[in-house]
Amino acid sequence: MYVFGVVLESPFEEAVARVKEALGAEKLGLVSEVDVGGIVRTKLGEDIGGYLILGACAPGLARRVIQAQPAAGTLLPCNVVIRAINAASTAVDFMDPVSVLALARTPEIDAVAAEARAILERARDRLSA
Repeated sequence: MYVFGVVLESPFEEAVARVKEALGAEKLGLVSEVDVGGIVRTKLGEDIGGYLILGACAPGLARRVIQAQPAAGTLLPCNVVIRAINAASTAVDFMDPVSVLALARTPEIDAVAAEARAILERARDRLSA
């Protein structure tokens, strides 16, 4: 599977704040934030609800991936999707770096992927606590 996650009994905006806090507590920086819900609303006139993609990055791990295989930067950063289920519940989906970085097919990158997954799992667990 390429994703793992958690469902929060929190409204979307509250869940976004909680996810950002959990990622920060694990020393992950946010390098991108894409408001897919807003883009769809603006460009297509459709309301899909809250849907946000965060690009989470641990610079030291990213450097190791790029040093091992420069083109593997196309597999970065680790995306985290926050999506409203209803007014009171929000799903948080973490990209599984082990699945995605396996495309690079190198032991060095596999090791980094395992470290990245452990960090993201800790962030998920913070949200579940």
